[in-house]
Amino acid sequence: MEYTYHRKGIAVKSPKGYHVNGILESFHMRFCLITRTGQKTTIFSLTSHPVTSEMVEKTVFVVFFSGEQAKTKILKICEAFGASCYPVLSRLSELETTLDVGIRHRNAAPHSIGFRLTVWINMVKREKAVFDTLNMLNFDVTKKCLVGEGWCPIFAKPQIQESLQRATFDSNSQVGIIFHVMDSEEAPPTYFRTNGFTNAYQEIVDAYGVAKYQEANPAVYTVITFPFLFAVMFGDWGHGICLLIGALVLIACEGKLSTQKLGSFMEMLFGGRYVLLLMSLFSIYCGLIYNEFFSVPYHIFGQSAYRCRDPNCSDAYTIGLIKYRYAYAFGVDPSWRGSRSELPFLNSLKMKMSILFGIAQMNLGIMLSYFNSIFFNNSLDIRYQFIPQMIFLNSLFGYLSLLIIIKWCTGSQADLYHVMIYMFLSPFKKSTSLL
Repeated sequence: MEYTYHRKGIAVKSPKGYHVNGILESFHMRFCLITRTGQKTTIFSLTSHPVTSEMVEKTVFVVFFSGEQAKTKILKICEAFGASCYPVLSRLSELETTLDVGIRHRNAAPHSIGFRLTVWINMVKREKAVFDTLNMLNFDVTKKCLVGEGWCPIFAKPQIQESLQRATFDSNSQVGIIFHVMDSEEAPPTYFRTNGFTNAYQEIVDAYGVAKYQEANPAVYTVITFPFLFAVMFGDWGHGICLLIGALVLIACEGKLSTQKLGSFMEMLFGGRYVLLLMSLFSIYCGLIYNEFFSVPYHIFGQSAYRCRDPNCSDAYTIGLIKYRYAYAFGVDPSWRGSRSELPFLNSLKMKMSILFGIAQMNLGIMLSYFNSIFFNNSLDIRYQFIPQMIFLNSLFGYLSLLIIIKWCTGSQADLYHVMIYMFLSPFKKSTSLL
């Protein structure tokens, strides 16, 4: 007998003249010693013998075993007790076939789904977009049609009409789409046309606040003022070149990166690629003025205006320097580097420049509010907002800016800190600090 699985169905015939229970217990015990398991059931009704067709009473054992040695021992025991062995291959083969089919189906299902998953995702997204659009429309019961209201730029009206006509033609609709301009008492939303260059600057301005409809757009001025004020702080043409290379790489790969999914940091850099471009250019310009290349000065625009007083002190930087020619051609003289007054001079220069540019930008913002008030014919804003702001700003910080310019032009040694402080503490006392 050959078996695919090491399983048997064994039927023991009850011999006449013997104690059946004793034989069965002995038979069952021997199987348990070999296989450590076994199941037994008794068939009380007479069963037809498969060979002789004689009606006999049988007790059925189901034995599970593994290995050829166990199989040999079980066959010998069955032969000794006169038991009939029946394989149970047919049912197991069906179960095996069922399991194989299930495993093949389980493996094939993800592959078939994978080929169609993209199509299904696009279909679901389209359906969601359609229903999302339909949810924004209202159903007119009398005319039995969908009505949608919305704002659009005036220049986009021909494009919208063309798109609606194309949608009607593509959908084979028997009812045309009506595009009608309505009058509204509500204030229209603010819309500024941007492109790849100005979009980042517009987002920077919108992060602080969005201008009302028909107000002046501050982003137009921010295109220059924002990167330039950054360069005033950054001010190193060596670092500016590095920043310029990075910006040019992002601009050169614009077509490729725009179609990819980027991380949050990389997406921020790519969106501000033109901001980085202007920042780098202005940083190079301010770095040349500060004469700093990775914080090291160079004689780029000629020789220094200072030289050593004594011919033997050619390497002296802190003492013994005198001015023997006109000022350095462009930017800060490299001889300031290493001198005892380097830090006070450069800090004072950069701080005063920052004050001048900051006050100029604040005046620009106030002037924009004035033109907005003129456009909307709002005299109250001019009298009670524009005029007080201009007076307060320029009477304090405008006066300070004027003192800075006078000090630069005249070479005065006056301390502007004390001038501003005593202007409040002793406003009617005559000061001679500027003399």
